[in-house]
Amino acid sequence: MLHNITEAQWKEYDEVGYLKLGRMDGAQLKAMQDRIDAIMLGDAPAPYDRMLMQLDSETGAYEDAGQQSKGHKGRTLNYRKIQDLEWDPTFFDYLTGSVFEDLCGRVYGPEKRVAVFRAMFMNKPANKGTFLPWHQDRWTAFDRDPLLTVWTAMDPATKENGCVQVIPGSHRYGLINPAHGSGFLSKAQSAAICTPDRIVYVELEPGEVVILHNHLLHASDVNRSSQSRRALSVCYMDADTLDKGEPNTLPVVFGRGALTRAEIDAAASALATA
Repeated sequence: MLHNITEAQWKEYDEVGYLKLGRMDGAQLKAMQDRIDAIMLGDAPAPYDRMLMQLDSETGAYEDAGQQSKGHKGRTLNYRKIQDLEWDPTFFDYLTGSVFEDLCGRVYGPEKRVAVFRAMFMNKPANKGTFLPWHQDRWTAFDRDPLLTVWTAMDPATKENGCVQVIPGSHRYGLINPAHGSGFLSKAQSAAICTPDRIVYVELEPGEVVILHNHLLHASDVNRSSQSRRALSVCYMDADTLDKGEPNTLPVVFGRGALTRAEIDAAASALATA
């Protein structure tokens, strides 16, 4: 089961930039698996008007993935990305768990208001998927970078089906390509830094959870297997972060003014347009 992190584990996380937390409750995992499939297939009411959805690439190339925009894009399990899942009750219940509140308190401070930058389903369908190049998660529009991502495997995540790859300790390098708006490395930088001897493949069982420092270099390959690789990635950030100099309007999930389940239920009901 998921558990709070010990001091020894925090030391390990600070050193390498990622840490496995354990496995989530099996019934909750099944509910999330069923819910995301229903969202992709349009089989149940969902707040599609609020969800950014992107179809997978047919070629495996990152630049060939579908348009990222709000709304359902057809009945298929071949979505690459579905964002804004904090507005869905099933996923809201998971990402507001006490273990994650404790993590955010440690990273941002116990009295800090914490927002969700993005609660995002990432999918590599069987024998498909898109190559995600080496990068650090950061966005130049913000006056401070988000620092914590929680990544939950909803299927087995293996080297064969495109699990996350990391360069341990690379979060301590600083920003490698600060001019890039989303932290992607150039081909030359990737070749020089992300050498095969440095790469660790973060293989996970269904329901296993890993936390990642946002500056940790990571990438993922295409899916070369008959097993899909579904996952939930939640990026938590300081709610006082400015976006292009203005207060952001991202949903607060921990601390003063945090969203309640009643508010999520009301919003989902009002926006359901299956």
